[in-house]
Amino acid sequence: MPIIDHNTVPETSWRPNYRKWDLAGPKDGISSNLFLSAVGVGAGAPLHFHEDDEIIVVLQGTLEVRMGDDVHLVGADHTVIVPPRTPHAFTAVGTDEARILGFFPTPDPFDHTTYLEGSPPPRS
Repeated sequence: MPIIDHNTVPETSWRPNYRKWDLAGPKDGISSNLFLSAVGVGAGAPLHFHEDDEIIVVLQGTLEVRMGDDVHLVGADHTVIVPPRTPHAFTAVGTDEARILGFFPTPDPFDHTTYLEGSPPPRS
């Protein structure tokens, strides 16, 4: 059973003011993905959707989450469930960065993502 020390995981280049670490995924022999991110105030993800489920756990800070036509403020100790093909976006708001966990039940969710606004992050 792999045990991952978050302090040893290299950072993945993602978006300006948005840091991301790939904690667990196909490199660990599993077919799902778990990411840890530190999202600076004003940063986030533009409107997009995935072909698969997404789960976002807010560990710290606050996200303004847009799901379809609805907008919600989501703080620490809350989980956002995003069903497949649901347009969504989020931005960190407030005074502190948001720290989030993102989970996808697929090996590479970003191969199956459609951006409705903005552009995808650079692929490494």
